[in-house]
Amino acid sequence: MDISHITAMAQNIKQNIGKAVVGKEHVIDQLLIALIASGHVLLEDVPGTGKTLLAKALARSIRGTFKRIQFTPDLMPSDVTGIHVYNQRSGEFDFHPGPVFAHILLADEINRATPRTQSSLLECMEERQVSVDGQTRVLERPFMVIATQNPIENQGTFPLPEAQLDRFLLKIGVGYPSFSEGVDILKRYVSDQPLERLEPVADVAEVSAAQRHFSRVHAGDAVLGYIVALAERTREHPDVAMGVSPRGTQMLLRAAQVQAILRGRDFVTPDDVKSVAVPVLAHRIVLNASLRLREMKDPARALIEQVLAQTEVPTEEAFRERLG
Repeated sequence: MDISHITAMAQNIKQNIGKAVVGKEHVIDQLLIALIASGHVLLEDVPGTGKTLLAKALARSIRGTFKRIQFTPDLMPSDVTGIHVYNQRSGEFDFHPGPVFAHILLADEINRATPRTQSSLLECMEERQVSVDGQTRVLERPFMVIATQNPIENQGTFPLPEAQLDRFLLKIGVGYPSFSEGVDILKRYVSDQPLERLEPVADVAEVSAAQRHFSRVHAGDAVLGYIVALAERTREHPDVAMGVSPRGTQMLLRAAQVQAILRGRDFVTPDDVKSVAVPVLAHRIVLNASLRLREMKDPARALIEQVLAQTEVPTEEAFRERLG
């Protein structure tokens, strides 16, 4: 699969999702970035902003299976991964797969489950496999987790640990629709359900091929140096307790490569890096208590935006000089 084919496929999926979802173009773009880059997404916003609709529309557009888990404090790890049940007729244990065996998995209000249950997703998200009772089962590709959490309600929740947050390629907010989009939603859904009529425009085999080939997009030394420079600046920042890790730089490169594809190019520019830096990096840094306590709506986002504004794009010559 060549780059132009991936670009065309992504555009078809985006247009198809737009038949059911009003607006949210930037969110759809970021979902496609995560899908093609074999990543996962954490959607953070209040209920009723279209998070479930987005996930279902994406699954339908690629002819993929869709499962939803409502995370609650009493949810067990086996409710996610599956369980062996004794079969009296055969005298053997049969495996009943959990909802994680799907192409698109919606983990709704993931921060309401206990850390033990949250961690049951870790192996699935990182290794694309499930281990139950000593037996390992490989998940189908593509496999994408779209997790949601409400940033307003904190009572009775369990904040995701850093190890879990790091498994998400992107953390994004959906946001409320604009006035015109709100009117369009009412008109579109007053007597119709566009999601039910949504037809696939791609299939899981095409998406899997795109996941294998997107890394062909070229990233020059100057772009690679820019990514590392951004990470270093977060590590040196006085308000940051833990900066962007090497894994974070790898994820930023992957996202930028897919962003270049969505823009119809087979090479990465610094603008591609800038456009995905906030959703890729903001949830990967740990802030000092002093900054967390300040009256800022999203201090991590503000800090990454500050780093972007202060970091120059190195030239090829400067990159080679620094390498020595």
